[in-house]
Amino acid sequence: MQLKYLTGFNNHHSSEAIQGALPEEQNSPQKVPFNLYTEQLSGSAFTVNRNKNLHSWLYRIKPSVGHGEFKPCQQPAWISPPINITQNPTQSRWEPLPEPNKPIDFIDAITTYAVNGDIHLHTGGAIHLFSANKNMENKFFYNCDGDLLIVLQQGEILLITEFGLLTLTAGEIGVIPRGIKFSVDIVSESARGYVCENYGLPFELPELGVIGANGLANARDFLYPHAHYHDEQDYFTLLCKFQGNFWQATVKEHPCNVVAWHGNYAPYKYDLALFNTINTVSFDHPDPSIFTVLTSPSAMPGIANIDFVIFPERWMVAEHTFRPPYYHRNIMNEFMGLLKGQYDAKQQGFKPGGASLHNCMNAHGPDKEAYINATTVNLKPEYYQDTLAIMFESYYVWQQTEFAMNTGLRHKDYLRCWGDLPRPFSLDEK
Repeated sequence: MQLKYLTGFNNHHSSEAIQGALPEEQNSPQKVPFNLYTEQLSGSAFTVNRNKNLHSWLYRIKPSVGHGEFKPCQQPAWISPPINITQNPTQSRWEPLPEPNKPIDFIDAITTYAVNGDIHLHTGGAIHLFSANKNMENKFFYNCDGDLLIVLQQGEILLITEFGLLTLTAGEIGVIPRGIKFSVDIVSESARGYVCENYGLPFELPELGVIGANGLANARDFLYPHAHYHDEQDYFTLLCKFQGNFWQATVKEHPCNVVAWHGNYAPYKYDLALFNTINTVSFDHPDPSIFTVLTSPSAMPGIANIDFVIFPERWMVAEHTFRPPYYHRNIMNEFMGLLKGQYDAKQQGFKPGGASLHNCMNAHGPDKEAYINATTVNLKPEYYQDTLAIMFESYYVWQQTEFAMNTGLRHKDYLRCWGDLPRPFSLDEK
């Protein structure tokens, strides 16, 4: 199947699977072409500024209201705040999730590691990992609590959404905004990755400031799906996450029966290899904010609800500089993952598919091997090849779940990577 995409981040798009399905003059005419139903999906308040107003018009075979009564169901590994667990400030690191030993789909594979904020107040988010090997057969999901940013670390998946189809391969991200129904097919034998559930303001591109017009993630490289509808009638399971709880209902019409749509509120994908890295060409470190792909702003100017940051392949040319991330403590809270290769601050133990957590004001930085190498190497231009680390950085403390604290995947000896750092202090050297 050849997939078609529309381009441009948050641009107004229009797409039709049948020529002439989009109304020509009015959004909601008395009679829609092909006797379709009109439905508007709003991802923002009606009265926000025009440049922040998110909404789309959908023209579908049957409207979304046609489902049975929702009844409670359980997704015990998918956790929402608040969690009543005393939080330990100790830095944490985890092994990758193993390959599934039985069939499990994307939703059932979601395992929560950390949460923060408040769903009711639309702040904060949650970080999940997944390892799945089964299609969501006749099962669809939508999230009333937040957007889902899916980062695929391994394998290939197909996102079947109301707006069309999106294929993700390793190193690509997909964003399913709040309220949009979708299903996931596992195209490869299995697939593994990270999911950031964002309860706050929708993700947007960061402002470039003095960088100017070009750099970081370019709007033109974000891809939106071409309309692709399903006309099947069957018994489909519709899952919903609402106020931290899970619900399910039965629907007889395929949930992705949208024949045409237009607007700027839709799922999208992005290839992280297209990120245009900005870096220093003289000495010292710019702040890691230069690696921001997407940001969810908070109500406080300059403070991120969640930043999605990457550390991709890049040239390092700074002279007279300790090139890895220096030892630091900061107000933000950092949950990291690794898609491939080796992260330059951790020479040992941080594996693709794994994760680490360093919360507010708790020190972290390079391990012993990275430190010794960075302080003794003959500095010359060096290309960091075959590496891609990610970070979900938030102003709010990431609270670990019981699973994250107690799983055998958690490194009990993580602190040893700093425990045997050398003590080179000498009054005879400057």
